[in-house]
Amino acid sequence: MAVTSPFTTNPFFAPIVITSNFRQIPSSLSFHSHTFPRLPLRATTMDNDDDVVLQKGIAEFYDESSPIWEDIWGDHMHHGFYDPNTSNVSLSDHRAAQIRMIENALTFASLISSTSDEVPTNKWPKSIVDVGCGIGGSSRYLAKKFGATSTGITLSPVQAARANSLAAAQQLADKVSFQVADALEQPFPDGQFDLVWSMESGEHMPDKAKFVGELARVAAPGGTIIIVTWCHRDLGPAEESLKQWEENLLKKICDAFYLPAWCSTADYVRLLESLSLKDIKSEDWSSYVAPFWPAVIRSALTWKGLISLFRSGLKTIKGALAMPLMIEGYQKGLIKFSIITCRKPEYLEA
Repeated sequence: MAVTSPFTTNPFFAPIVITSNFRQIPSSLSFHSHTFPRLPLRATTMDNDDDVVLQKGIAEFYDESSPIWEDIWGDHMHHGFYDPNTSNVSLSDHRAAQIRMIENALTFASLISSTSDEVPTNKWPKSIVDVGCGIGGSSRYLAKKFGATSTGITLSPVQAARANSLAAAQQLADKVSFQVADALEQPFPDGQFDLVWSMESGEHMPDKAKFVGELARVAAPGGTIIIVTWCHRDLGPAEESLKQWEENLLKKICDAFYLPAWCSTADYVRLLESLSLKDIKSEDWSSYVAPFWPAVIRSALTWKGLISLFRSGLKTIKGALAMPLMIEGYQKGLIKFSIITCRKPEYLEA
């Protein structure tokens, strides 16, 4: 039975024809570790020089684009969570939808109740790491909600400085801090955080196995890991890779947003299973984020948006021009907006 999506029923989403040459990307990952140290596994064919170039591009992209994003959209640099039947959403509701994304992620991970915020205090996270923190919106929100301490890491010095400034302005400097660090080499000891939070940062990681291994390593025994990320569709039983047109489309998006090769939700689940993590759950939330990219495009096409865009730099402009490609990817079922959650066991099994 066909599934109707807001991406396919909304007349805003016009098809876009894309052609490009793209080398084959491995469609599956090899998993073998059942412990929590830094993992040597690589999910892509990139070498170390490629990693350095990618990290530099990511940092510069967010150095340029974060001020314009904050000016128009506020503290939170991620999708919102919407009623799939919603239309004509206002900017204020887009900001509320970003808070709903956080709340729904916490609910999905069973950290709060769907009917009430009242949960036993022993389930509240007291220490949080925000991996790919942007300008710290999630960190500040979570710290206030749970009375926790939160540490955010980002590749962007501009983001880290702005996040610390906002924390000080909101009298949260004693609870929340931010620093420049690599999510694949996190500067934290093992087992430090009750909640490991990754809101739309996984798509930037060139080594998904190492990324997931680091999330598991820094999680405290019994701690929760929440990954919200862009994925490509799961492969069918008879498929060894994506179709060529799908790889072509993803390559265009990768070039614009400084992304390495994508993986599927199923790949993430297999990685988490390989680390003996518990209570692994995943869900496709694509229909709940459908209004987001059209709204971003509309905000960019206002006078304020256009002036800010052209002042921000070439990387931001390149990213803006690629936004319709994200819509096409969602429309055609290639791109999935996924949540994956799990728990680190209290004790490792022998």
